[in-house]
Amino acid sequence: MMPTLLSIGHGYSARALAPLLLARGWKVIGTTRAPEKAEALAAEGVTPLLWPGADLKRHIANATHILTSVPPGEGDPVLEEYIDALHSAPATWVGYLSTVGVYGDRQGGWVDETSELLATTKRGRARIKAEAEWAALGLSVHIFRLAGIYGPGRGPFSKVRAGTARRIIKEGQVFSRIHVKDIAATLLASIDRPRPGAIYNVCDDDPAPPQDVIAYAATRLGLPVPPGIPYQEAELTPMQRSFYAESKKCSNRLLREELGVDLAYPDYKTGLDDLLTRAG
Repeated sequence: MMPTLLSIGHGYSARALAPLLLARGWKVIGTTRAPEKAEALAAEGVTPLLWPGADLKRHIANATHILTSVPPGEGDPVLEEYIDALHSAPATWVGYLSTVGVYGDRQGGWVDETSELLATTKRGRARIKAEAEWAALGLSVHIFRLAGIYGPGRGPFSKVRAGTARRIIKEGQVFSRIHVKDIAATLLASIDRPRPGAIYNVCDDDPAPPQDVIAYAATRLGLPVPPGIPYQEAELTPMQRSFYAESKKCSNRLLREELGVDLAYPDYKTGLDDLLTRAG
């Protein structure tokens, strides 16, 4: 039987994993909401599936591996519609992409996979609930708590070039990040070494203040570093304000020691340097 990944909500991170599996001779089925994106997925060698609309039951019943990147709303939309099919799924590996936001605010302190989940935002609480529901399925579920994602087409350079990047300064504020290539490497390592019930923080070695990242990007581009804006004076959307409401450093020790992942981009400087080089 050909190894088959059913990727539900086949977005930025899953698209980085797909070529690694296709190179091994796997079949990758990726769901998308947009017909135009379906064409792009097909060009990448992925079998596209328009969803909602398509009935996933048949694909769930035939997939050897399942990855879901669908964020919860009031509930998890995949579980709401397909929990019965998932209960009887034959998949030997199921991955759920979550977020380090489940830990809540730690005032710049460290968290690991054993830390209490203290999210206070609506989005964070929804993620905690979804994690628990996926873990309770009785399948070989693996949860990946992703830090701030960046990579090709997603990073600070375009905003710095456009002059729209802002260096918002909040005392003690730090975030963890992860390059999309290292997310893909982590997922592949877990597929190769499954441990049902596993939870991994997927982050690099260098939690850093967001203003430092913008300053480094500007310096690498040879452009002026945007002036610092005190957090109290910054005009922020509710989403941005919730982002700055949490500060923590995430440990990736388990990812390295158990899965043996050697991060290609262990810090944001390495990652940004590579993006700039590849952009030519």
